[in-house]
Amino acid sequence: MSGGALFVAVFLACAVEAVEATTIVLAAGTTRNWRSALFGVGAGLGVLAVIVAALGPALSAVPLRSLRLVVGGLLLVFGLQWLRKAILRASGHKALHDEAQIYLDEVAAAREASTERRGAVPDWYAFTLSFKGVVLEGLEVAFIALTFGSNQHDIPLAALAAVTAVLVIVAAGAAVRAPLARVPENTMKFVVGVMLTSFGAFWGAEGAGARWPGNDAALLAMVPSFALFGLALTAWLRRTGDSKSGPSPAVTEVVS
Repeated sequence: MSGGALFVAVFLACAVEAVEATTIVLAAGTTRNWRSALFGVGAGLGVLAVIVAALGPALSAVPLRSLRLVVGGLLLVFGLQWLRKAILRASGHKALHDEAQIYLDEVAAAREASTERRGAVPDWYAFTLSFKGVVLEGLEVAFIALTFGSNQHDIPLAALAAVTAVLVIVAAGAAVRAPLARVPENTMKFVVGVMLTSFGAFWGAEGAGARWPGNDAALLAMVPSFALFGLALTAWLRRTGDSKSGPSPAVTEVVS
C-alpha cells in the first residue's frame, strides 16, 4: 500500500468516528456547560494517550506475520460490520444514521439530567457525556491508526492521518456549532467498510501464509470488487424490499 492510500484509508475511517464524538461533545457543551464538557474531552484524551503509548510499542514487538493475521481478522470483522450496516441503510432495510436526530436526542437527555458539581467540574453530567464519547470513539480511531500503521511500518503517517481527520471534523463542528448532518456518513461508512474488508482479507491471508498475485497490486482488484459486490447487494435488497411491501422511502445515498 502506498503512503497516499494509507493516509486516505485512515483519514476516512477516523473521520467517521470523529463526527460521532463531536456530535456528543457539542450536545453536552451547548446544552449543559462548556467548561465541564471540555474537561471531559481533556480527560478522555489523556486516557487515550496512555492506551496508545502502551499499545504502540506492544504492536511493534509482535512478529509481522502474526500481526497481519490478527489485525487482518479484526479489520475484516470491523469492515464487514460497517459494510453490512451501510448496505442495509442504503437499501432501506435500516434507518439512516442521522447525526441531527442523535444530537437532538442527546440534547433532550442532557436537559432532563440534574446538575451535580464534583470538585473543579461544575456539571458532572456534561463531563461524563463528553468523556465517554471521546474515549469510546477515540479507541476506534486509535485502533485504526495503530493497526494500519503497524502493518505498513509507518505509524507516524497513520497517526498524522488520524489527527488530521479529527482536527478537520472538530474545526467544522466548532465553526457551525451544530451536528455535522450534511456529512454523507453512510457513504463514508460504505467506503470505509469496503476498504477495511479489503485490507482485512488481504493482510489476514498474508498472515496465514498466502501469497497474493502481484503482491500489493492485488488490492487494486480487491477494493473495487468488494465495492461492486456491496452496490449490487444494495440494489438487490432494495428491489426485494420494494417487491414485498411496495415503494419504500428513497434511500439512495450510496449509489446516487
